[in-house]
Amino acid sequence: MRAPIGTFDNAAPAVDRIDLLTPPVAEAVREGWGGVPADRILHVDTDPEIADTAVFVTHHGADLLDRSANCVVVAGKRGGEVTLAACVVLSRTRVDVNGVARKHLGARKASFASMDTAVGETGMEYGGITPIGLPADWPLLIDPAVVDEEWVLIGSGSRRGKLIVPGKALAALPNAVLVEGLGITV
Repeated sequence: MRAPIGTFDNAAPAVDRIDLLTPPVAEAVREGWGGVPADRILHVDTDPEIADTAVFVTHHGADLLDRSANCVVVAGKRGGEVTLAACVVLSRTRVDVNGVARKHLGARKASFASMDTAVGETGMEYGGITPIGLPADWPLLIDPAVVDEEWVLIGSGSRRGKLIVPGKALAALPNAVLVEGLGITV
């Protein structure tokens, strides 16, 4: 099967690659969400050694920089309470953690969650965290530019492989909220 974006040798519906997905991502793909047909979620098998965005786009197409999205875990703190959330922005931008994300979470302070927290709470590998299969009670903040893309390349829960999804499918994920200005140009 040919992927709709990038230059990948090995693309298939994610439901046919459940064995390559982390448990929370596999469960979300099997169950589906928001009426998104399962065959619209694609998995591309890739080398984990080139999973980081800059190296990845060199191997699989420079156009992917504008069609890829990063998902990062943010910890918002107010008093003694910590709220974990995921933020999704296009790869050519970065998350406005201390401005837009902090305000949206109603936090006094916000920062990227530690690697141990991000991995432990999501059940995913660092560098492969994806908005698909996140804990059910987490806010999922998405920059509208991500949803505007016809197809978006995102993590698969592990460093091996990526998912290609319709941008609008991300807006249908549980607890997804479109947040203007979340992604700022680097």
